[in-house]
Amino acid sequence: MSSYFSKNLTEWYKKNKRELPWRQTSDPYKIWVSEIMLQQTRVDTVIPYYERFIKAFPTVHDLAAASQQQVLKCWEGLGYYSRGRNLHKAAKMISEQYGGNLPSTYEEISKLKGIGPYTAAAVLSIAFNQKYAVVDGNVIRVITRFYGISDDIRKTYTKKRVQEITDELIQSSNPGEYNQAVMELGALICTPKNPACERCPISQQCISLQRMETDVIPYKSPVNKIPHKEIAVGLIVNENNELLISLRPEDSMLGGLWEFPGGKKEKNETLRQTVVRELKEELGVDVEVYTKFRDLNHTYSHFKITMHAFWCKIVNGRPEPKSSTDLVWVSLDSVDQYPFPKANKTLLNSLKQMEDRNMRRFLVS
Repeated sequence: MSSYFSKNLTEWYKKNKRELPWRQTSDPYKIWVSEIMLQQTRVDTVIPYYERFIKAFPTVHDLAAASQQQVLKCWEGLGYYSRGRNLHKAAKMISEQYGGNLPSTYEEISKLKGIGPYTAAAVLSIAFNQKYAVVDGNVIRVITRFYGISDDIRKTYTKKRVQEITDELIQSSNPGEYNQAVMELGALICTPKNPACERCPISQQCISLQRMETDVIPYKSPVNKIPHKEIAVGLIVNENNELLISLRPEDSMLGGLWEFPGGKKEKNETLRQTVVRELKEELGVDVEVYTKFRDLNHTYSHFKITMHAFWCKIVNGRPEPKSSTDLVWVSLDSVDQYPFPKANKTLLNSLKQMEDRNMRRFLVS
């Protein structure tokens, strides 16, 4: 069964694999960058980011020499920004301690920021031809269906079982090709819904297909309802028609990115009261809240938000970064040099699309 699986799978892959930019190189640095970007992100989304990133930082030394702001700006919109921060930190370590060469042992590569078991196995197998089997969502789906494993894939023991199976299946001759073949099958054929079993190279021995259980395997137990948060932010304009933005602390969610000051609405609080309280806590100023600019919805991995943006005017105090790393006044013409999270970027784009860019007109004197 195992020889049938591996042989048919790799033969299918050689004929049907997608021509992706990171498959056109043997450079461990570029393969590593692609694997970090592909974590929890669709291939089609990653391609333009990968190409832009490699153009900006063609070597690990280039990445190490860049500022974190330059890296995050290049990463802007890709999400899961800790990946970009960790990639940058790891690049510095590789440049300084390994002479610019990505470590080629499991022990050493695992010391780098942002590299866990999956990434270590992927890079070592693809870039260094070492026999380490990867397990991601695609692999879990293929293996559980092929072997008819109906246990909850959220459970650790199920993931451990899948890892043990893949460790036995992986080929010694070309482990990188094997790993990519399993993931490719999960992405193109053994999809979460409506798998193309009629085109699957291993369908003849697939247990879940024989049992007509491809719609219930893999089984994933339901999660709790995703919480929703109301966020209110202030658009503060100075006499030079510039907006105030704040830098999130590096150790926080979305760390190293810029945003409009504000925060989460508390119970029994109006949105306007939220803005007043948050700006007092974050900036140490008293503000008068004027008209609302716009609302927007955004979904993160574990929660959803509705962001409400209000035009505000400082009536007492001078802004100081009490809960942020830094504050900057920026014009709409110069703001593009700063990296923003997706929701703030959407808000910013709305501001830039205004026909009349005199933002002070929104404030009542």
